[in-house]
Amino acid sequence: MRAVLRWLRRHLVVLAGLGTLGYLLLPNLIVLVFSFNKPNGRFNYEWQRFSADAWADPCGVADLCGSLGLSLRIAVAATVGATVLGTMIAFALARYRFRARPAVNTLIFLPMAMPEVVMAASLATLFLNMGIRFGFWTILIAHVMFCLSFVVTAVKARVMSMDPRLEQAAQDLYASPAQTFLRVTLPIAAPGIAAGALLSFALSFDDFIITNFNAGSTVTFPMFVWGSAQRGTPVQINVIGTAMFLIAVLCVLGAQLLSGRRKRS
Repeated sequence: MRAVLRWLRRHLVVLAGLGTLGYLLLPNLIVLVFSFNKPNGRFNYEWQRFSADAWADPCGVADLCGSLGLSLRIAVAATVGATVLGTMIAFALARYRFRARPAVNTLIFLPMAMPEVVMAASLATLFLNMGIRFGFWTILIAHVMFCLSFVVTAVKARVMSMDPRLEQAAQDLYASPAQTFLRVTLPIAAPGIAAGALLSFALSFDDFIITNFNAGSTVTFPMFVWGSAQRGTPVQINVIGTAMFLIAVLCVLGAQLLSGRRKRS
């Protein structure tokens, strides 16, 4: 008994981490299992029998792949816009001192601290007062606005941790400002920029509340899932969710392998 207790004490942190990871991944496992289900009715909530029909025809439900493609286009566009603007803002806040800097930092933090429903209603009111028609562009503008804060936070943390002597050394070696930025500053800040971009893509693709307020008649993938859940969830939704989860896992594993090879080399 004492040996068991000593073993538990030595491995308590590892066991707690594995338990937490399993708890977080359990919903994904359930989605994976039910993507092979053949429900008798409209709702895919009870296991009936094994079937791979949904995997053979993931676009078999009307408007599912259309809403998925729309969400992907919005997420990519919002990621590009938020990453470009957020990177420039992060460099400005980290490298320069100006009178409005504390106020800008506060404004950047507000979208992350503010409830989404407040931002959604505020943006909807703004678009209505300006006479802008709800649709693709209102969704894109809204997504760029709330993704911007996350990009600024990620890139700013990376820029503030940079050693300024590296840029000074490049200047001492007669590098121009453009060469210093492209060959020294940008590669060092790249992990923070990539983290902000990936976070923006995930937040934009996954968003429902802000999108629902500013979409009009446009239907994104989260809105399609919400609407179909009221009428009967098709198995194809589980297929799409499982495929996206596996793609994300493969991307993370690929990044880890590349990082490990670079460190060894």
